[in-house]
Amino acid sequence: MLTDRIPSKADIRLIRSLGQKKFRQEHGLFVVEGEKMVGEALTQKRYQVEAVYRTSDIGEEAMGRMSHLSSPSPALAVLRIPTDGIPDRASALPSGLCLGLDSVRDPGNVGTILRLADWFGIETVYLSPDCADLYNPKTIQATMGSIFRQKTATCDLVHLARNCRTAGIPVYSTALEGGEDIRTVPLKTDRALVIMGSERDGVSPALLDESVRRIYIPSAAEGTSDRAESLNVAIATAITCYEMRLRRIPTI
Repeated sequence: MLTDRIPSKADIRLIRSLGQKKFRQEHGLFVVEGEKMVGEALTQKRYQVEAVYRTSDIGEEAMGRMSHLSSPSPALAVLRIPTDGIPDRASALPSGLCLGLDSVRDPGNVGTILRLADWFGIETVYLSPDCADLYNPKTIQATMGSIFRQKTATCDLVHLARNCRTAGIPVYSTALEGGEDIRTVPLKTDRALVIMGSERDGVSPALLDESVRRIYIPSAAEGTSDRAESLNVAIATAITCYEMRLRRIPTI
């Protein structure tokens, strides 16, 4: 177990190694950096804090050797990944509005989506097993602390979507082709599963088949070739969550 002290060479090697998934899994540890993130880590109860290092205590040279950032921050903490990992919640059906991330492999996008989910009050973010690792340093930094608040689960999304449909919970998938305009399509927003697809391929055919509706975000240049081919998945998630939450605001 790490302690709050001047890091040894072994400590520094260990912390640097946590930039790789295999070593995070081997040691059951991950890193958060930044005064705000470390401050939140010290007040939350989900993750056990193993060590905290500050530049003021250990010096810039040691912090620079441990940091996973291009510009080391003044504080770094090492936390333990829960021993039960990320539970498979496919059998725990959503009781509110949830997101499913299908093969979203960019850690920055995954982290940003967790932050968006936290902002919009999404119950749970379900990730397919091939999504970017939740404890990747880039994912952690992109969450800006939402990793400590947002419920997540890794599971078979097709199985989850099938269980949702059986239970009468609508499953919506975002799709560029064959989708209905999100601004006008009827949607149930209090309890639903919304699938966001990968950056390259979108939502998989198997998940599209389990969806009761396919929705898309229209471009202002609809019907012309003078437009971007697609939206970044995190931006698309922000627009989708906003629209879903807008439906729940009562009109006067």
